Amino acid sequence: MNIRHLEFFCHLAKTQHMSQTAAYFGISQPTLSYAISTLEKELGVPLFEKSGRNIKLTHLGKIYLQFIESGLDKIKRGDLLLKRLLNVETGTINLGFTYTLGQSLVPKIINHFLSPSENQQLKFNFSQGNTEQLLTKLLDEKCDLVLASFADQIGQTSTKNLLTFYPLVKQEIVVAVPVNHPLALKKSVSLREITAYPLIYFSKDSGLRPIIDRVFEKDHLQPKIKFELEEDQAIAGFVSQGLGIALLPNLPLLNQSSIKLLHISQPIIYHQLYLVLKNNYFQTPAVSKFQNFIVNYCQTNFNQLNRLI
Repeated sequence: MNIRHLEFFCHLAKTQHMSQTAAYFGISQPTLSYAISTLEKELGVPLFEKSGRNIKLTHLGKIYLQFIESGLDKIKRGDLLLKRLLNVETGTINLGFTYTLGQSLVPKIINHFLSPSENQQLKFNFSQGNTEQLLTKLLDEKCDLVLASFADQIGQTSTKNLLTFYPLVKQEIVVAVPVNHPLALKKSVSLREITAYPLIYFSKDSGLRPIIDRVFEKDHLQPKIKFELEEDQAIAGFVSQGLGIALLPNLPLLNQSSIKLLHISQPIIYHQLYLVLKNNYFQTPAVSKFQNFIVNYCQTNFNQLNRLI
């Protein structure tokens, strides 16, 4: 069905005048008559009937008009939305990031990205969660890009040919202990020292869990896991109440009046964070612009200066 013919039909229904409608669209009257006739043949019903020198809608034409007007309106709004999304200055960016990155890195990136006047009309939709949740949203195209840990599979599905992981920045993993804990007198501890105490551990859903597991396994150490939690702030809360110690990313906003953060000396543990993109996914100009900004911002402020977050 020709959308142009539907537009002719809607306008003719309003004017009920062939010559006026033909003039409005800049076409000949025979062309308009042919379009309406073609539409009627396709539908198998008459849409117009003669009324003196003019025409008017038939009963079936009136019913049909309600749906066509609604449909064309939705198509126009869809066209406008796509144009807006494809505008590098007015598009929308759907960004997903893990909980730990919401404390410092992501707010800094957003603040610097929105500073130039040409970026201030861009809009963001944010999603937070663990790595598996975010990568699932990325595969479902609910996120345009994600900042998260590496994952070689999601459930039983390999990410090898589905996602691309670009190394972005590193986080130092530190030990959080209550302020009155015996280790609180130290500035740094070894991994072996940590195993003497009950641990508040990241749950299996966390992107940090396999990283910390591998470190203990490499040194043939067995951690004393007391509780498992997904979110770092919750883990810090348990530590502050003396329920155990924990390995956490060195987060700038952790309340260190009730806990103390210690560096790990043997071995030093880093958490590599990635910019994750879905393969063969069409990126709008705004998303591409933001992706390039993230990479350049991190290279300038972290990688080249050998800084961690």
